[in-house]
Amino acid sequence: MSTATETRKFEAEVSQVLHLVTHSLYSHKEIFLRELVSNASDACDKLRFEAIAKPELLAGEAELRIDIEWDKDARTITVRDNGIGMSRDEVIANIGSIASSGTRRFLEAMSGEQKADARLIGQFGVGFYSAFVVADRVTVTTRRAGADASEGVKWESDGTGEYTLETLEVPERGTSVTLHLKEDEGEFLEDWKLRSLVRKYSDHVAFPIRMPKAAAPDEDDKDKKDETPEWETVNDASALWTKPKNEISDEEYQNFYKSLGHDFNDAAAWSHNRVEGNQSFTTLLYIPSQPPFDLMMGGRDERKGLKLYIKRVFIMDAAEELLPNYLRFVRGVVDSDDLPLNVSREILQQNRQVERIKGACVKRVLDMIEKLSRDEPEKFAAFLKAFGNTLKEGIVEDPANRERIAGLLRFASTKGEGEALTVSLDDYIGRMAGDQDTIWYITADGYKAAAGSPQLEAFRAKDIEVLLMFERIDEWELGHFTEYKGKPLKNVAKGELPLDQAEKDKQEEAAKAAAPLVEKIKKLLGERVADVRVSARLTDSPSCLALSDYEMAPHLARLLREAGQDIPESKPTLEINPQHALLQKIDGEADEAKATDLATLLLEQAELAAGAPLPDPAAFVQRVNRLLLG
Repeated sequence: MSTATETRKFEAEVSQVLHLVTHSLYSHKEIFLRELVSNASDACDKLRFEAIAKPELLAGEAELRIDIEWDKDARTITVRDNGIGMSRDEVIANIGSIASSGTRRFLEAMSGEQKADARLIGQFGVGFYSAFVVADRVTVTTRRAGADASEGVKWESDGTGEYTLETLEVPERGTSVTLHLKEDEGEFLEDWKLRSLVRKYSDHVAFPIRMPKAAAPDEDDKDKKDETPEWETVNDASALWTKPKNEISDEEYQNFYKSLGHDFNDAAAWSHNRVEGNQSFTTLLYIPSQPPFDLMMGGRDERKGLKLYIKRVFIMDAAEELLPNYLRFVRGVVDSDDLPLNVSREILQQNRQVERIKGACVKRVLDMIEKLSRDEPEKFAAFLKAFGNTLKEGIVEDPANRERIAGLLRFASTKGEGEALTVSLDDYIGRMAGDQDTIWYITADGYKAAAGSPQLEAFRAKDIEVLLMFERIDEWELGHFTEYKGKPLKNVAKGELPLDQAEKDKQEEAAKAAAPLVEKIKKLLGERVADVRVSARLTDSPSCLALSDYEMAPHLARLLREAGQDIPESKPTLEINPQHALLQKIDGEADEAKATDLATLLLEQAELAAGAPLPDPAAFVQRVNRLLLG
């Protein structure tokens, strides 16, 4: 029995996805089979999970499987599963529209001049649409498990903006996706090609993937055509993580990662472990070599990538429960023998066993990163470039592992190789002079701003190394990170500099001698400054800003205000170098207007060097012009 066919339009966002996918993924055409098999596997997983509470859903066909067949004459490929299937409403929700909140991020990532990247497919829940890369028409027939045979649904589209829906008799539960191939896609109608793609991308899908048994060369195709095909399983059909490590090759690990992570690149590292005892679980964790797109597109709120299985039954994507935010780039599988199969997300968040698994995952990931740092410096450098700033979040979020994480970070330095992030905190401590007990650093909004900061002058004169930190996260992170291996971390721009007695005496004499100049500048600047004082930091520059120990750096305050944060204004403290010619000129200037211009310029150049915005750029330009013209 069939009802009248209904024609519906795709949602606007689906039309955009279809256009982008079909026009941009021509170099990765074969991805379609990986995605359709992945969807079929998910459907089988969902049925197996629902059947725990409702065993009758498996009635008739208890063995879950995925079948792939092709027809050279009709130029079709069909991927069929006997999984959960879909109702009419689910077909509309899952194929006719995209409910996922990740869709807009997908569209943003694929738009503009950026070339489409195959890693986007699947990660954003739009893998089905990759079928239109090779097909000019796609037909889906489906029936939900437990529904009557008369409640089957047929969906069909050529991918150009509309699709048709029809209710019809479907005798078996599950979903069948038939691709009507484009004229130039005949390579995918070859038995060897389809088998090779299954082995490459889907070998360790945990359900049998079957294909018709290849006919012997001397058999007559016409005679065989009318016979019921003899099926054979073409994948390994076992969960890779359940095998002993010594039976798994590196190639198998990498192929599993590519299937799991929807990635074409190899993983940088992986860790496969089985824990037994009071609690038994297996983890297989991967560190990608490239940033996953859900990380790049702001994935803190919606994290995916770590799948939770319980006794080989897929339960949910549990990255948020099993990994802290700062390790959100990790991909992998956790399989527990002890958690209840009906576990909910709420139970996961309060379960002590889950906390133990989470602790084990964090330890394994940090172990992997440490091994990369020791044994594979090139891979480690690539890892830091991709994930270094994400890892820094752990300094704040994971106090228990703060020192381990800090030991993995790398920085530029006044004794390093330019902008390269190569110096570890342990390297720094190893180079400290015998009487130095502090790790000194400076933060800025760029390498040149950090390396050229006037606050470094006294440290260079004393040959004291200073770490240069110029990522946006650094100032926030260092507000929570004040000590490493018993050594305090201090910002060279904040607080008083430690001076020996001779230096203190010299500083007091300089301040006493410059007292009239300090008072003059205070008077000239008035309300624009909180204080003016003689600097112990400066040797060559005329001025710099000094901050209190807990004051926010000007460049961070500027960024937060630009982001809409309500940051209270604060008056700066100006430090001056009385020996500099500009200060001596102010000291001897009798014209108050000109002296005011010079003193104001002294403050504004200190603000610029510190990354603070000028309150009145136009007035600054006029002031410079007046002084240049004399």
